[in-house]
Amino acid sequence: MGRVSLLTALAIVSVFAIGRPEAAAQDAVYPPNATLQQVRDRIDASSSAHPRLFASAKELSELAQSVGADPLRRQIADAVVAEAVALQGVKPVERVMLGKRLLHESRRCLQRVLILATAYHLTGDPMHAERCQQEMLAAARFSDWNPAHFLDVAEMTLALAIGYDWLYDQLDEPARREIREAIVTKGVSLAFDQRHAGWKRLTNNWAQVCHGGLTAGALAVMDHEPELAARTVHNALHNIVPVMNKYAPRGGYPEGPSYWGYGTTFNVILIDELENALGSDFGLSLAPGFEQTGGFPRLATGPSGRYFNYADCDDHREAEPALAWFATRYDRPDWLQGERSRWDQELSNPRSRRGESHRFLPLMLLWLGDVRESTATDLPLQWFSGDDVPVAIHRSSWTDPRATYVGLKGGSPSSSHGHMDSGSFVLESDGVRWAVDLGRESYYSIESRGMNLWSSAQKSDRWKIFRLGSLGHNTLVIDDQLQTAAGKAPIVEFVARETEPYSVVDLTGVYQGQVESARRGVMLLPTGEVLIQDELTGLSPGSRVRWGMVTPGAPSELGRRDTVLERQDRRLAMKLLSPPRAAWSEIDTAAPRHEWDSPNPGTRMIACEAIAPESGAMTIAVVATPGSCREPLAGKLNVKPLAAWRGGD
Repeated sequence: MGRVSLLTALAIVSVFAIGRPEAAAQDAVYPPNATLQQVRDRIDASSSAHPRLFASAKELSELAQSVGADPLRRQIADAVVAEAVALQGVKPVERVMLGKRLLHESRRCLQRVLILATAYHLTGDPMHAERCQQEMLAAARFSDWNPAHFLDVAEMTLALAIGYDWLYDQLDEPARREIREAIVTKGVSLAFDQRHAGWKRLTNNWAQVCHGGLTAGALAVMDHEPELAARTVHNALHNIVPVMNKYAPRGGYPEGPSYWGYGTTFNVILIDELENALGSDFGLSLAPGFEQTGGFPRLATGPSGRYFNYADCDDHREAEPALAWFATRYDRPDWLQGERSRWDQELSNPRSRRGESHRFLPLMLLWLGDVRESTATDLPLQWFSGDDVPVAIHRSSWTDPRATYVGLKGGSPSSSHGHMDSGSFVLESDGVRWAVDLGRESYYSIESRGMNLWSSAQKSDRWKIFRLGSLGHNTLVIDDQLQTAAGKAPIVEFVARETEPYSVVDLTGVYQGQVESARRGVMLLPTGEVLIQDELTGLSPGSRVRWGMVTPGAPSELGRRDTVLERQDRRLAMKLLSPPRAAWSEIDTAAPRHEWDSPNPGTRMIACEAIAPESGAMTIAVVATPGSCREPLAGKLNVKPLAAWRGGD
């Protein structure tokens, strides 16, 4: 049958490898307690047939027929085949380093292998299998996959594992042998070489990516290397637990929403490959909070469609294939809201401008079951992550595109990918992101200068970078000093009442030696206005306290207690309620501060600076009033202590 007729055939959508409660139920204990012998027994009892990663031979053979019932699935299938055709004239990957990383080539290989292998199963055209074999052999012949930066190894191992498994019968025997040997010697076995095993101690996205990638390799070759496969699976089951614990209690992600897309996708890959190859995830999916984390990207997205991009994250939200897995598995169509339009936009872009998550695009054909987007939602308007890097979110509506949205960040600068952003916030109203986080700085540009980007010590180069230090965030700065890198800022109050919900973060720990106490409260008023109030004690008399907010809005007037930010035809009024003699000023954030800083065009910081009195106590209170607010409360509010905010219960 030809490609056109295959891709237009109508059939009932298959759910494929997800939504399998029997797979999750077997050996379902969290944290997993499977012994090495129990893993060996399960491998011995499992089928040696290929494919076995993410889908069976039957499921892949039915892939073409399944796409016709859903326009998005058909659009994805068409895009996959078109890209596979375009790859026919492209040279395979080469071992070209970018600084200390080979990761760009590993990701390129993974994207190409998934595209080509999927295109083969969609069309049956052997040219796609032949081109995929060419790609894999090129990678297999690299001297190594750069184990000094082990993410590179993990993604390359996943690439070759999928190609080897999905095209096992299409590869010639010498190619199978060469690819299998590369998976073992340049990938899976390195996890047991102490020179390259440091990542196993990490509790961030590295653990998810490395275990997900290496386990795929181990499962792909388990009929030839059963003991290595058993050790790899056992290793993953026990070492993935510390990072999966971080989803507790409500599905947040400490490294921010962009890294949620990276780490969680590989966590899904790990669970899915275990269930398909071995019939069980051994209880991993029972990790507290994991069943809720599919809602996190939407919670962390404002009405404008931009992420609350704390830590090393960008505010641009890409389509996330893993959301299809979560929505189907947990029957949560509301988690998919907006995803179809994001995929439509992504697929309409030239391939060179598509995001990194696009390399997992073919898995959408397996992960997207018959769940459809829902305009209704069970997600709360007020949400608190409750984890070690706490964030609180307050929004006025899920359906109004001009709704007010405010996100408040706690935690520690020393957390993985952390910034000195404790107490920082983002703010949206009337469809505009008024208070922005400038996002991460380019890793390569900093590393290429010999700067130490990855130390969180107080005097690290990391805190000399404007976007990462406290000077570039929407928080307090005292006498131009940095926050305390090792300090912690817990969110100590979160009140999700219908009227005047609020959160309070205790910032004392990140201003050690600068204050006796510091707290910031953020309240969403019933008018859609936002009150941000800071209370400090123990300041040195005469010290300068700066309140700042990075914004794309242009202030109407400075030197006064009131100003109006304007952006296009939208407005946000900013009123200083306290202290009495403070006034608005502007700080340039567009121009780079140092040669290593990137510019931030179209931004500035509106700020007020106050001098600490003899008492050392200070309250700064600011009200942000959206232009659409018809009966503002800003001029009627009396400043009352944070301790009295709960009185509205």
